[in-house]
Amino acid sequence: MNRKPWVLLDTETTGFSAPIFVVELAAQRMLGWQPDGEPFRKLLNQNADIPAQASRVHGYTREILERDGEPPHQVYREFAEYVAGRPLVAFNLEYDLDQVLGPEWKRLGIAVIGDRGFCALRLAQRLLDPVPAGNCKLQTLRQYYRLPERGAHTALGDVQTVADLLERVLRPVATHHGLDTWEKLVEFAAEEWFPSRIAFGKHKGRLIQEARKDVELRHWLDWLAMSSNSRSARMGRWYLRQLKVPAAQPNTTVFAAHESERETQGDAAAQAGYVGLVIYINPELEQLRQLVAGARARLVELEVNFTKEKTRVDVMQGVLFRQLREHYQKRDRLRLIVDYRQKFLESLLRGGEDDAKQAEADYRQAKTHADKEYEETAAAVAEKKQLTPEEEVELSRLWKKLVKLYHPDRFANQPDKLETYHKLTAAINRAKDSGDIKTLKEIAEDPHGYILRQGWVALDFSEEVELAQLRRLNETLQLEIIAVLDALNRLKESPDYELCQLSHLKPAVLDELAAERVTLLNKEISELEKRAGALAEEIKELSGMASGGID
Repeated sequence: MNRKPWVLLDTETTGFSAPIFVVELAAQRMLGWQPDGEPFRKLLNQNADIPAQASRVHGYTREILERDGEPPHQVYREFAEYVAGRPLVAFNLEYDLDQVLGPEWKRLGIAVIGDRGFCALRLAQRLLDPVPAGNCKLQTLRQYYRLPERGAHTALGDVQTVADLLERVLRPVATHHGLDTWEKLVEFAAEEWFPSRIAFGKHKGRLIQEARKDVELRHWLDWLAMSSNSRSARMGRWYLRQLKVPAAQPNTTVFAAHESERETQGDAAAQAGYVGLVIYINPELEQLRQLVAGARARLVELEVNFTKEKTRVDVMQGVLFRQLREHYQKRDRLRLIVDYRQKFLESLLRGGEDDAKQAEADYRQAKTHADKEYEETAAAVAEKKQLTPEEEVELSRLWKKLVKLYHPDRFANQPDKLETYHKLTAAINRAKDSGDIKTLKEIAEDPHGYILRQGWVALDFSEEVELAQLRRLNETLQLEIIAVLDALNRLKESPDYELCQLSHLKPAVLDELAAERVTLLNKEISELEKRAGALAEEIKELSGMASGGID
């Protein structure tokens, strides 16, 4: 494998609906596991519109591509020279090659470029199974394994991230599996395979190996194998075949959160030349403790990062809310008036004045509720403030205590304690999402006291020493890491986060945006006032009342 030449590629496109046009093509020649020379990267001017949804992901518009892009035939001619007949690999080969490049080459009358290699996504799914808990999104893996940030959702950035993943993470695991040649890797990635952690149904999240002892799970796998759906049946039969193979502890991979934490992870990775990556097969008690310590450190880092970023977004939203509250509240009040004056008229015509009075009562209730929501939002916004450096340090200290509370499996057979556990984690998550450091501190400093003050059943948070319990704890922590990564990714992909980033580079942008929204709101308010006035006249005409008491 070390001397095998091949090409890693990625595309950014106009979307998932055919016809799909490539807007960016990037590739990297590889020699074995390592990049070989300079990468290839081109923008393509296809004279095609870019759907807004796709443009929000990769940032390219038709105008940008008409300015900076090159003709497709020219790009693919240069790409063919770069590939020079080497096999092609992509993180989602079926999409990039079969759904995007293949149809595009056929549409343009271009001969197929390169040979088919393997799918790096399928390779990652198999080698890392069951970590990271069924989620092999590229950016999730990048953050989970602390790979360099290369520019998400650009073809070149994703190519470089996949190259990092292959070299730093997948290579040592593949070596453990004896996948030391190109041919073995291709065959391994192409073999029929399903994730060992069930991803759906009533047994979602469970490992299929548990069916060796769990009769109910075994019966479910038997049922799945007999499914009328061919894919489900293949999956069930494949799972049953795995149960006939002697059980082995799956690979577990983890990274130290900081350089100073390497000593907690053993010497295996350092001896192999992969600093930070640890692979344990059939770990003993002490090794599992080290894995749990590493997972906790990683979770602390992610939780702190999420809370800091979420707080920044909340502060930005608070600034906009204070600037626009008066206009939004006036707009929403007028919407209520128009809605209930219309209901008043409809009730008056259908059932007379008595029915119309109910519409008036409903309006007053809705108005009170809406005013209360604005007051509650204003109160919450008033508490939002940027974290100081001292608060960020305090946040890290608190999360080091809070992550030791995660362990739902420990209370699985005690319904009353499991209920308390779920309530406690819900309280932690609410505090995290709202940036409520006061509550996080209250729970972290004295979880027992917090639980008792809520009137919940007491929990025991002492450390586990039994091997099976530590394995379950490690799995729980890995799942929690993925959940926080997903939340962080959703936050960073949101329009509010993009606006927050922009406002730090250009502080005046919030004032500009507020002014634009005020203009739009005033226009809507004016139209609503006209509509409300017309309805008031109609009510007065029919009932003699000025507005039916709705104002």
